[in-house]
Amino acid sequence: MISNSCGAIFDLSETRQQLEKLEQTISAPDFWNDPQSAQKPLKKRANLQNQLSEWEKLQQAYDDLETLIELCQEEEEEALYPEIRNSLRDFRTRLTDLELKTMLGEENDLNNAIVTIHSGAGGTESQDWAQMLFRMYQRWTERKGFKLKILDLMYGEEAGIKSVTLIVEGEYAYGLLKSEDGIHRLVRISPFDAGKRRHTSFASVMILPELDEEIEVPIRDEDLRIDTYRSSGAGGQHVNVTDSAVRITHLPTGIVVQCQNERSQHKNKASAMKVLKARLFELEMEKQKDKIEEMHGEKKEIGWGNQIRSYVLQPYQLVKDNRTKVEKGNVEAVLDGEIDEFMKAYLLQKK
Repeated sequence: MISNSCGAIFDLSETRQQLEKLEQTISAPDFWNDPQSAQKPLKKRANLQNQLSEWEKLQQAYDDLETLIELCQEEEEEALYPEIRNSLRDFRTRLTDLELKTMLGEENDLNNAIVTIHSGAGGTESQDWAQMLFRMYQRWTERKGFKLKILDLMYGEEAGIKSVTLIVEGEYAYGLLKSEDGIHRLVRISPFDAGKRRHTSFASVMILPELDEEIEVPIRDEDLRIDTYRSSGAGGQHVNVTDSAVRITHLPTGIVVQCQNERSQHKNKASAMKVLKARLFELEMEKQKDKIEEMHGEKKEIGWGNQIRSYVLQPYQLVKDNRTKVEKGNVEAVLDGEIDEFMKAYLLQKK
């Protein structure tokens, strides 16, 4: 058991019991009869083993920190203060990461995340805001040690971006980032307004799980229109002289996905199909959710203008999450990727 500074107890006995049950399942004689179905429990076992290992390492860090503090008190050694502060900061960061992972147990939480950012109405203002959000998630990804792969990026005419689609690769990437799905609102003095007036900008963030290969999403060839075109970068500069970029339209739903990151048309098509598969899976899940909400008389809250979070730079500095009511005054830190506090509050609220 591990205690944090708030006195909460983390009992790992349940995790160990889950691991024991999985070991029994995996050791069964008929386990490998269906190799494809066997992948899921193997993946879950590896995840639980990683969790236990991380908690044990954190327990050791806690013990080391406690010993260091006791030594500092006994010897009255002020030279140890910087080391204690750094160790405590590192401990808190690791503890927050593990607390977040403990809350993640839904299907696909462990998967990579497909992130799409679209600028709202307002031209250059909202496009600049979309790019600021893009940078925020890039910085968050770096902090987590995750990998980021851009699938499609469309620049604005003057500044910023119109849209970007990317994959964040890392353990629990989707489970963590799903809290960011929705409309994000920015209030600031516009750097593009000669009159220095205050502007409000919106951008939408959509988070989807990259689906495991074993999840079947039926896609018929006759339902697809596939177009190819030349990839281009900022300012219209061609980054490829062949028609390697791919745009796929799913005719029954009207969903359009595209990818121009790779030089190979084949690789771009494969990446675009991954995004389409995730979009169609989400659409089916939303249909089921709508039916359940209709049966219970619930109303959907998601819609343009119903921002999940507001970032105010002027006349005061504040980031406020409209769902959890969590507020942070250091806006620059948030825009630099420090968003774990919002994620944790969202997951706690869901539980």
